[in-house]
Amino acid sequence: MIKRSILVCCMVFAVLFSAKGQDVNTDSSTLNLSFEDAVNMALERNRTLQNASLDVKKAEAAKWEAIATMLPQVSGSLGYSSNLGYEMVMDAGVMGKFTMNMPSTGTVGLQASVAVSAAQIISTQIGKISIDMANVAKSQSEQEITNQVRILYYSALVSEQTQELLTKNLESLKKLYDYSQKAVDVGAAEQVDADQIMVQVATMETTLNTSKRSMEMVYNSMRLLLNIDVDTEISLTQGVDELLSIPNALALISEDLVLENNYNYQLVNQSTKLSKKQVDLAGWAYAPTLSAFYKFTKTHYFGDGGMRSTPPNMIGATLSIPIFSSAQRYKALQGAKFEYQKQQNLLADTEMSLKIQHRQLKYNLTSALERLETQKKNVEVSQRVFDNISLKYEHGYSSSMDVTTSGTNLIAAQSSYVQALLEFVNAQIELEKLLNK
Repeated sequence: MIKRSILVCCMVFAVLFSAKGQDVNTDSSTLNLSFEDAVNMALERNRTLQNASLDVKKAEAAKWEAIATMLPQVSGSLGYSSNLGYEMVMDAGVMGKFTMNMPSTGTVGLQASVAVSAAQIISTQIGKISIDMANVAKSQSEQEITNQVRILYYSALVSEQTQELLTKNLESLKKLYDYSQKAVDVGAAEQVDADQIMVQVATMETTLNTSKRSMEMVYNSMRLLLNIDVDTEISLTQGVDELLSIPNALALISEDLVLENNYNYQLVNQSTKLSKKQVDLAGWAYAPTLSAFYKFTKTHYFGDGGMRSTPPNMIGATLSIPIFSSAQRYKALQGAKFEYQKQQNLLADTEMSLKIQHRQLKYNLTSALERLETQKKNVEVSQRVFDNISLKYEHGYSSSMDVTTSGTNLIAAQSSYVQALLEFVNAQIELEKLLNK
């Protein structure tokens, strides 16, 4: 319990008195990061985001594949054939019979065709919607990665400053132990008072070692997110106060919800549009398909006669009209309509849910801000009381029980402030995510 209380106390100090930006380290093994630098690096190197970009390219390729089916398809051909001594014998009556060798032949041909249907046009529209959905999913991934970086950056900063303050507090405890032991030596205090402080010193040393390991875990998580070498040292160049902005929180609370800016709403809306196009696609299965073609072939006969045969060019068109499909098209159309109705219901539910969520998140952030301000004042008051009683104890005007009680109250106030701070940060991040900030 004592160990946990001391750690909480130090974390509060770390939050209240975070260090300013650090000097740039010229050591190549140290990576100096601002919050913006960390976000940019994560966006550039994160493999999940890379896959999201590939999904966009994949959707673009699928769209152009659909467009290509409506473009003319042109093919050419070259051919050569030899009859290998084949002879044709003809009976000319009174003139007798004569033999004709069949010559080798060479052919060249050209054929062009095009087929257009409503289904092809709708398929290209579906491809456009798929691209939009892939882009939204990519933007959503960027948002999630940014939030992860923010949480890790903040946690790493607090962990780092906590370790520094644990070291300073350990030094203060050791000095207090020396004072108490001297007081025991001259008979001004009991040995139990000094022993209690020594226990706190040992506990603080253990807590410091635990803090070092916890800080390294946070940095390892950041290295993984940023996709950098595990041996790279990270130095944060911004303080906690720069990441926590009360004015920004107040602006968020007063901001209206724009559904079209929310990524979840965008995805559901695009999915609804896609479902509607699927209904159109199933409906146009009843429509005719128009196709046309052009064909040219030229044949050359190799031999003494040099014969050539050039048949006339061929051009034609076909109109295919569906008549009967054993109700297959009808059932497919029904299924598409049912799915579209489901998507419409989902869109309506999403809209209502986001509006309720917006109201709740505004309430959460408002409450978190009020609690943060209250707990900050409580910490300030508790600190003044503890400092005053400690001073009196050093001069013999207060008891160790008074010091213990005021210290317990201070730790409780500090613990409540840390909890309020975490609630404030989480509430702000959640509302920013909803509003797409």
